[in-house]
Amino acid sequence: MPCLLKSRILLFLALILLAPALLRAQASSDSASEVPGRILLVLPFDNLTETTTSANLDWLREAAPEILNSRFTSAGFFPLTREDRLYALDHLGLPEGFLPSRATALRIAQTLDADSILIGSFSVTGSTLTLKARIVDVARLHISDEVTETGEIAQLIPLLNSLAWQLTRKLDPRFSVAQETFRAAGAKLHLDAFEQYIRGITEPAPDERLRHLKKAAELSPDFIAGWLAIGKLQFSTQQYEQAAVSFAKVPATDPAELEAGFYRGLALMFTGSYTRAEEAFATVARMLPLPEVVNNQAVALSRRGKDAIALFRQAQAADPTEPDYRFNLAVNLYHHGDRAEALKELAAYLALRPNDSEARAAQDAWKTAPEAAPSTSTSSANATSTASSASDGPSGPLERLKRSYNGAAFRQAALMLDQVESARLAALPAPERAARLSRSAHEKLDRGLLLEAERGFQEALNASDRSAEAHAGLAEVRERSGDLASARTEARAALDRQPTTPVGLDAYLVLARLDLAANQLPQALEDVTAALKLDPNNRPAKDLKKSIESLQQSPQQSVAAPKP
Repeated sequence: MPCLLKSRILLFLALILLAPALLRAQASSDSASEVPGRILLVLPFDNLTETTTSANLDWLREAAPEILNSRFTSAGFFPLTREDRLYALDHLGLPEGFLPSRATALRIAQTLDADSILIGSFSVTGSTLTLKARIVDVARLHISDEVTETGEIAQLIPLLNSLAWQLTRKLDPRFSVAQETFRAAGAKLHLDAFEQYIRGITEPAPDERLRHLKKAAELSPDFIAGWLAIGKLQFSTQQYEQAAVSFAKVPATDPAELEAGFYRGLALMFTGSYTRAEEAFATVARMLPLPEVVNNQAVALSRRGKDAIALFRQAQAADPTEPDYRFNLAVNLYHHGDRAEALKELAAYLALRPNDSEARAAQDAWKTAPEAAPSTSTSSANATSTASSASDGPSGPLERLKRSYNGAAFRQAALMLDQVESARLAALPAPERAARLSRSAHEKLDRGLLLEAERGFQEALNASDRSAEAHAGLAEVRERSGDLASARTEARAALDRQPTTPVGLDAYLVLARLDLAANQLPQALEDVTAALKLDPNNRPAKDLKKSIESLQQSPQQSVAAPKP
């Protein structure tokens, strides 16, 4: 069964279970029925550059959807990945570099169940880059007005960020995140590293791909997408030890952590590091207990000679359409001495896959084998033999791993979790809902996710405009995105509501940093002194006060305001 089809079946089953909560969430919003379709397909941009060197700019074709997809995800949409698009092209019998007409683009979108298609183009004249894009509503066959961004090619990423903001506002006119926040997203990403990354994911030769990707990581060591791509390429070429190291570069705070953790678990399995593999799968399962993750966690546990029956049952119950989970349950039952139940599960498996010779051989062997104590010999099995189905040996077949990361299922499951959480929040009183949304937004802010943080704080203010915490959080977002006037306005709004709480302290610190950056030293000292009255032991406030006093004593010196 194709991965996308299976993920939709799983999503349908989950939605049945979650329907009451989702309906309550919808009923709680007067405008819920107006929410636009969220599944987007961003196609590579056409290169309209009329120069002899235009081919050297072709990497920009894939650069555009890469950045736009990232921003649309942060804005709460569900953009389909490059892998999804390549799947659709392959499904339609079209080559990877095919430039679709609008009719073909619609076929691709329908194959992937996309609500909207984004088509665009770029041209370069000298050092000036012009980006143009339109949105096609698949259901209504309506195409939007053209959106344009122009600027220096060296500002490619901020230009694409601004384009994403304009397009997001067309997709959802109620979207309220500031353009400056969009432009600030990905500020740490170097353009030369990004170019190497795009060339790396599009090169046909694995060696060349790896060379470009490693160069991207060298130029920008914190570029998480680069490390993820390196790890996946190393994994696909069976460089498992190196892949595990690359996947470990993806921090637990990054949205890519689930995919990285899944593949890291597989890489560790194939190097025989079963304990670490189990930990990797368990970490992913705690956030999204999809059946393939739970199954692999159970396999890792089994390789250590442990009883993984409960986990295998969990995987099988979560996806009854996947026969391998039933096979794995049968094998683990047999290894732990329950031959009768193992034969029952194996018979059910063979009813689904009657031509599986390995399962037939196991059934014959188990029926005639003498009763024996539970076996733990699988713990020393060679890791490589688990990569496909299993190996024949003295202990019989081994449980089967799931090697494919089903990105669509993971993203859809994450989307469902967000919807369930929204349903729970909708049932809370407005002040409590605003407080919870603000806390969640602060967590995103601490991870450097400005766009996601601003969305959360805006939602908190929609719940309750009296939320001082949301205003203080927005002040920090505005400060980091460079919108200093708005940062000051939000900080003042927070102080108007709660001047003598920890929230007030945060607002005073924002004002102090803004005044220090503007060389308004007396006002900055007044702000930080007010913050220290609320918490005399606050370290950031004490450090900031020292900086201000140092500047006052040496006015000829220039000291930058500490970053929040």
